[in-house]
Amino acid sequence: MAERENRGRGRNREEQTPEFADRLVAINRVSKTVKGGKRFGFAALVVVGDQKGRVGFGKGKAKEVPEAIRKATEQAKRQMIRVALRDGRTLHHDIEGRHGAGKVVMRTAPVGTGIIAGGPMRAVFEMLGVQDVVSKSIGSQNPYNMIRATMNGLSKEQSPRNVAQRRGKKVADILPKRDEAPAAEAPAAADA
Repeated sequence: MAERENRGRGRNREEQTPEFADRLVAINRVSKTVKGGKRFGFAALVVVGDQKGRVGFGKGKAKEVPEAIRKATEQAKRQMIRVALRDGRTLHHDIEGRHGAGKVVMRTAPVGTGIIAGGPMRAVFEMLGVQDVVSKSIGSQNPYNMIRATMNGLSKEQSPRNVAQRRGKKVADILPKRDEAPAAEAPAAADA
């Protein structure tokens, strides 16, 4: 009887915790010279996401690498943000993110472009679930600042649904009408 209860509890625990993927971005070894020699410490930078629009990052410090990674992963899970994605594959609009001397530019991309981004930014996009994006890091190349700038930009992103709700309008009123644009260009092409 006790075995059934234990099995049931374990299953519920697995069902309650959503599945997250994590990516180790950087490990830094720090040494402190003391009277008897050197003491080493490790700092880990981890990005965690569900690849469906949620992402977070964390850093952890410890005397051993696995412990630093565990701490960073726990912190990343606590600091997750939700980002609205267009068609579940790209951003809704172009974004700039800043943190300190780091500046990143993220742009939407058509289907099939892939993730065009450097190291730490690529990890954030992969964990977020973005499939098509073009990005550029300008300024600081420090992975901590690049990730913070990327997260700053992603937190500014707004979906048309959010904008329409804030303005008290319908989504159709916010988005540009696709039928009018080609019709307006057709007479100009005929004149030329």
